Amino acid sequence: MTSRAGLPAEESDLIDVDELIAAYYDRVPNPEVAAERVAFGTSGHRGSSLSNSFNENHILATTQAIVDYRAGQGITGPLFLGRDTHALSLPAERSAIEVLVANGVDVRVDSRDSWVPTPALSHAILTFNRDLAPDAPGRADGIVVTPSHNPPRDGGFKYNPPHGGPADTDATGWIADRANELIAGGLVDVKRERFADVDWDAVPGYDFRDAYVRDLATIIDIDAIRNAGVRIGADPLGGASVEYWALIKEVYDLDLTVVNPEVDPTWRFMTLDWDEKIRMDPSSPSAMASLVAKKGDYDVLTGNDADADRHGVVTPDAGLMNPNHYLAVAIDYLFSHRAEWPRDAAIGKTLVSSMIIDRVAESLGRRLLEVPVGFKWFVPGLLDGSVAFGGEESAGASFLRKDGTVWSTDKDGILLCLLAAEIIAVTGKTPSERYAELEQAFGASAYQRVDAPATPAQKATLGKLAPDAVSATALAGEEITAKLSHAPGNGAAIGGLKVQTEHAWFAARPSGTEDVYKLYAESLRGPEHLAEVQAEARAVVSAALGG
Repeated sequence: MTSRAGLPAEESDLIDVDELIAAYYDRVPNPEVAAERVAFGTSGHRGSSLSNSFNENHILATTQAIVDYRAGQGITGPLFLGRDTHALSLPAERSAIEVLVANGVDVRVDSRDSWVPTPALSHAILTFNRDLAPDAPGRADGIVVTPSHNPPRDGGFKYNPPHGGPADTDATGWIADRANELIAGGLVDVKRERFADVDWDAVPGYDFRDAYVRDLATIIDIDAIRNAGVRIGADPLGGASVEYWALIKEVYDLDLTVVNPEVDPTWRFMTLDWDEKIRMDPSSPSAMASLVAKKGDYDVLTGNDADADRHGVVTPDAGLMNPNHYLAVAIDYLFSHRAEWPRDAAIGKTLVSSMIIDRVAESLGRRLLEVPVGFKWFVPGLLDGSVAFGGEESAGASFLRKDGTVWSTDKDGILLCLLAAEIIAVTGKTPSERYAELEQAFGASAYQRVDAPATPAQKATLGKLAPDAVSATALAGEEITAKLSHAPGNGAAIGGLKVQTEHAWFAARPSGTEDVYKLYAESLRGPEHLAEVQAEARAVVSAALGG
């Protein structure tokens, strides 16, 4: 059967929005069923009303749990609240408002009653807290209602504490436990005011869009982009950045076209992802197929996911760039063009990001901070300036302002897209042309992530493997130089295993939702060597798991 990946969505691929929203209000999750409980992953609680995993009870309880958590932490300042364009985001935002208002929280909603990208919410929190002490009770925090790039049937709910970035596991674990306790108790301890009865005069508005867009000149060389006349095509992929791109064009007078300004909760204009699902992933060649088809029309084309925390960069010469390749170019450029950044500020990468980044860091004479998967690990360093750039292989990154101070502590896809235009304006080369030069210097990277079957017991074992569980001494003809179960940058457990040689590595981590493990691998000796690495990696993991 021929795959439809990369082809336009058909009517049969689309969700029934009315059914989805009705299920949000009508269906009641069973707290005894694990799949129907509140569970925070790396980016909040996600699920679908159709599978009883994202319903009104979940959001009422989770919001009350956040109210209880912030009270316990002495957080008394405003709570910024925003949503993306998923169909479940508006009803979930309204549920959250009902609880926040009833609890007397100073909730700040978008003054335009529009969509709020994740980076704009992070920016708002940090702007408010800029002159406050780290433990000041009046600090702000926030909630962003988004499942990020997930399919249209999904909803998501994420809490950002006063540091502006994703909450750590201590916070999310407490919030999830409290929310499930409230659901099991029939929501009797949830305070709630009907949305129709909310006194909107007591709910201050905040112009997220204007505050974010007008501050961009402190972090991006907007003048260089405008003066060079870089032609930018920006595709919000039907997400929350659509009106932000329009305002960026207006405020800075850029040659910028929003190539698709349409917002539709069915995402009928998308091309299907690798698994024939609609997914707003700007790093996926299949999801970005319609944009790649226009690659010759602009100097650079960019894409963002639904909450704009991810980026995709399309160039005329190379099409859609691999996220790892673009991260390497961004790091190489920024650390060569930000004179005010601290000399000892590190380059942050997740341990499944490309080793080309390691080579770039070494060539720049910069410290490399290698951390487990999850952007939360970069938050402290971005906040205090000790990490100038944090990026992960799934097309998420952020960096410091020109003066070396914090911009956002969550991923910022709009920022990374504008950076691509700055690189073209300043260097006269596309990011993909610059990456080709990096490969000439450091070797050609072959990188891939695949999934392999694993039982729940094997996944549990893999998540706790010690390095000495690997008896092999060589990998694909090279001596193994490191076996890691903890990240070298901060000593945190990686929830899996990474094995390295001089020119290659692999990492294996259990999936949190499926009976598979994720196998990441890279070789600087080409695709054939990568295939050898992957084959031997499977054998190494199988042996470590007892066959």
